[in-house]
Amino acid sequence: MKFETGMENDTSEPCDGGECESCPTDPNLLIEFKHVIRTLGGKWKLEILFTLMHGGVRFGALRRALAPITQHMLTAQLRELARDGLVSRKVLAEKPLQVEYELTDSAWSLTPAFRELLAWSKLYGPRRHAEASETTLGAGPA
Repeated sequence: MKFETGMENDTSEPCDGGECESCPTDPNLLIEFKHVIRTLGGKWKLEILFTLMHGGVRFGALRRALAPITQHMLTAQLRELARDGLVSRKVLAEKPLQVEYELTDSAWSLTPAFRELLAWSKLYGPRRHAEASETTLGAGPA
């Protein structure tokens, strides 16, 4: 079975580091991109951020919403998100101690990016790919 990557018809020559449309001229862009991916790319981080877009949530409710995440994993990811300035931790004046997590302004500014990812998924996501594969496989030999 052969899979196409979309790069099969790429006949362009490798970039020599000069000005071209396919290569960024500033190597710092790649460094910045890697930093963003590392910040958002941890296990469960995007799910946590997406869940918090509905407002502040207590730890237990967040864990239930993200089942089957473990308490240890949720704690670790929330600490990283707080360290990176995307999530704030608010201790509520209640007995027993209650903690609520919410998005920071920095995280809220990611909303357009999340919308774009959802739009992309509707067009090209795994379900669309599976539907296209089924249609192609179901067509039979020509």
